[in-house]
Formats: sequence, C-alpha cells, structure tokens
Amino acid sequence: MFRFILKRLSYTIFVLLGVSILTFLLLQLTPGSPARLMLSDGATEAQVKEKEIEMGLDKPIVVQYAKYISGVFQGDLGYSLFYNMPNSTLIFQRLPATGYLTIVALIIALIIAIPLGIIAGVKRGSGIDFTAMVFALLGQSISGVVLGLVFILVFAVKLGWLPAMGYGGLSFVIMPATALAMQMAALITRMLRSGMVDVLQEDYIIATYAKGISRQSIITKYALRNAILPVITVIGLQVGTFLGGAVVTEQIFGWPGIGTLTVQAIGLRDFSLVQSILLVISACFVLVNLLVDIIYTVVDPRMDFN
Repeated sequence: MFRFILKRLSYTIFVLLGVSILTFLLLQLTPGSPARLMLSDGATEAQVKEKEIEMGLDKPIVVQYAKYISGVFQGDLGYSLFYNMPNSTLIFQRLPATGYLTIVALIIALIIAIPLGIIAGVKRGSGIDFTAMVFALLGQSISGVVLGLVFILVFAVKLGWLPAMGYGGLSFVIMPATALAMQMAALITRMLRSGMVDVLQEDYIIATYAKGISRQSIITKYALRNAILPVITVIGLQVGTFLGGAVVTEQIFGWPGIGTLTVQAIGLRDFSLVQSILLVISACFVLVNLLVDIIYTVVDPRMDFN
C-alpha cells in the first residue's frame, strides 16, 4: 500500500509540473503587459519598460519560469498585482468557503443518490425504479444555474425562508449546495442503479443465494461493493470540479469561494493570481484523484498496488 501511494504521489508531482508549465506559457501568450496594467493610463513606454525590468518581465521565459517554480517549491505563489497582497493569502482565504460548499453538496448528493440507486437496482421495474429514472433524467437535464435561480425565486423571494445571497451557516449554504448536488446525485443514481442491476445478475450472486446467505448481506457485502466502484470515480471527478470552484453557482449566490476569485482575477487581468489559482485548483484535483485510488484499494483489495 505504501509503495502504491508513493507511486501515485510521483505521478501527481509530474502532473503539477506539467500544469505549471502550461499555465505559465498560456499566460505569457495573453495580450497586454502586467506592468502597463499596474501603471496609470498616461504612463509612457519608458515607464512601462522600467516597470517590466523591475518585475523581471524582460528576462527570457525560461528564466521567468525557473524563478516562478522555485518560489512555488518554497511556498511562494507570487504577489497579486491588484489586491496588493500575496496570492497564497488570497487563495487560502477563499478555499475554505469552496471546501465548505463542496462538502455540503457531496453530503446532499450521497444522501439522495446512494439509497435511491440501490433500491432502484434491487427492485428493477418497480415504481421506485421508475421514480429514480425520472429523477436521474430531470437532474441531469436541468442546469444547476437554472435550479439555483429557481431556488432563489421560490425560497428567498416568494417564501422568504432562506437568504438569497451571502456566506454563513446552513441557511446560506443549503441552496447553492443543493443546486450543485442535483446533477451529481442524478448521475450517481443512474450509475449505481445500472451497476446493481448488472451485478445482481452475475453467477456468483446466484451462488450466494444458493448458499443461503441473507438477501441483505448479498446486497451490501457482495453486490454493492462491486457496483459502487465506477461511482467512486464519478464522485472523485465531481468533487475535484467543485473544489476547482463552481464558478457560476458561486456568482449567483454571492459565495466568496475560489470560483468567484477566479472570475475577478481574470477580469482584472491579474496574471500572477490567475496562474496561482490554476495551480492550486490542479493540486486539489490530482489529490482528490489520489484519494479515489486509495479508496479503490480499500473497497476492492484485489486491486494491484504496483
């Protein structure tokens, strides 16, 4: 297990290095100079050139990247041109809000999808199976943006039960988290239902019935363990996406997360901050994928660690 984790961590480092190179080159190709943006509109070309030299933008791209990546390894993500503070401070101020939203959305999705998917798969063709399929169809068809706006109109404007925007406790997070969770819950329900239907038709499941093992044990110990493996992958990808910042949802609900910060940084052309955000988002994504790989080995010990 330890060798497996070390191997996956080494892959993670290479992925992050690749991401850092790509983001650095893409931002270098972006038109406009950060130095000019920091100066007043009436700045002369000589002043812009002087500022570029001060910021090290006159040096070769390889030298600029080497300086940037060496700073990253030392925990320095650069300095925001517009907020006038370290990028790491800005990002890690916003990351907890996105993490909070992600955790609540994940809990809501799993509470809905896991029981519904299992029951629909076990009771194939029943009324609850039909209900689950309708939910999966509607959940994946309706955009989270539309759902968020409907929630605000009904629960905040019409009924006045919940605040329309802002950051805080359960009353603030329930609407954005539910809007995020619905598509994820619908996808998990459909996948888990299909997985349960397929697994319950396998020969080894029929053999366990013949041995007199209880139906509940067969469903939870044998069928679910195999049916849930692809679902774990989907959950990992969705959580990685949420941690990357549910940009539109955060904008709609005025949620001060990493997605909102990304939009602001792009609008302000704060290249250094955008670059650091992309790197942190990528790190979150690959770490979630590493966690998914570890969970796989726990759920299915037959997996090869090599």
